[in-house]
Amino acid sequence: MDKRTFFKHSIAMGLGAPALFNTLEKLNLTVTNKSVEEIAEDENYWLGIRGGYRLKPDYINLENGYYCFMPQAILEDYLHHIREVNYQGSHYMRTVQWDNKRAVCGQLADLIQCDAEEIIITRNTTESLDTVIGGLHWEKGDEAIMANQDYFAMIEHFRLCEERYGIVRKIVDVPNIPISDEEIVAVYEKAITSKTKLIMVCHIVNITGQILPIRKICDMAHKKGVEVLVDGAHAIGHFAFDIKELHCDYYGSSLHKWLSAPLGAGLLYINKDKISGLWPMFGDFGYPLENIRRMNHTGTHPVATDLAIGNAIEYLHRIGLDKKEARLRYLQNYWTSRVRNEPNIIVNTPADPQRVCGIANVGIKNMKTSLMAENLLKKYRIWTVAIDGQGVQGCRIVPNIYTTTKELDIFITALKEMAKS
Repeated sequence: MDKRTFFKHSIAMGLGAPALFNTLEKLNLTVTNKSVEEIAEDENYWLGIRGGYRLKPDYINLENGYYCFMPQAILEDYLHHIREVNYQGSHYMRTVQWDNKRAVCGQLADLIQCDAEEIIITRNTTESLDTVIGGLHWEKGDEAIMANQDYFAMIEHFRLCEERYGIVRKIVDVPNIPISDEEIVAVYEKAITSKTKLIMVCHIVNITGQILPIRKICDMAHKKGVEVLVDGAHAIGHFAFDIKELHCDYYGSSLHKWLSAPLGAGLLYINKDKISGLWPMFGDFGYPLENIRRMNHTGTHPVATDLAIGNAIEYLHRIGLDKKEARLRYLQNYWTSRVRNEPNIIVNTPADPQRVCGIANVGIKNMKTSLMAENLLKKYRIWTVAIDGQGVQGCRIVPNIYTTTKELDIFITALKEMAKS
């Protein structure tokens, strides 16, 4: 098999699961005359999508935030790539692995609307954001602004830079239920001084599901000469956005979350004007300062994962990101609207549909979140995760497109019963 042939076949979509994709195409034909909003409420359509997943019967999985496991179609393609790379061996690794990786970067660039030369594939959001945090030219006294609600590993990396370079961390609090975008922007703006070098901000806060006004934060920061690093761990494949419209300088995401790529797949976007100003995490040679590929030398790694990212993108396109986003919003609103005003139930996520998509957080008054999560699993067979800290006490609830409203009805009943007790 020559280089051109293997490249075409390894990037081709649906190789491992044509029957599963055919089923998906037939499902789509049943809703061709419906609006996105109507499809979001069509339980028969989403039951058909659910049929493409292998689901563990022991519990209702409402914790898809850590990892949105692959539907069978993507899994089969992933296994195909593992077998093919294993078959090709070092010939593949020494000939086309980088061409294929850049081809997948092109698909990712099309998905988020940027230049392929502004994207590299990483292992996760943590690696992506750490590449920027650790790659900036810090000087003693430089300030970095972040929020208490940011992911702990990122805050810890800034602490390491504090110890190593003498930078100053400024940690703010983002309101869980904001009055307006301006209230959120003001939180970051008030923390800026003449020494501020970088703001890190979540696109969607992982513990509450709140979507922040990134464009407004970036525009404010840039007027003051401050760069912005965006944690988009839960954004890509969750809801539609144009990364250029965000006006951010750096953006990291985990593709094994809402894109449903295999574990260990992430993305880092660097605005082309910022690439030359970063130190790479690992040494490389042969690339000029302005080439993003010099930031991506991580040694030998499981390249089948890179190829399966392309399959995950194709799967998303076959469903339609607009339909997926609408369904996730519908499911979130389905359960939050039924408990938001119930006695002793505290929803830690905004009701404004523009500030939230599929993720939400709920607590019960006077009940420890660990006990709440334990009761949900043991008594009601519902799997979720307890959040206790960073200004939030409650369980993070993360349905996926295979989740049914009947499952959410069980969860709603569980919340009401626990709240009464």
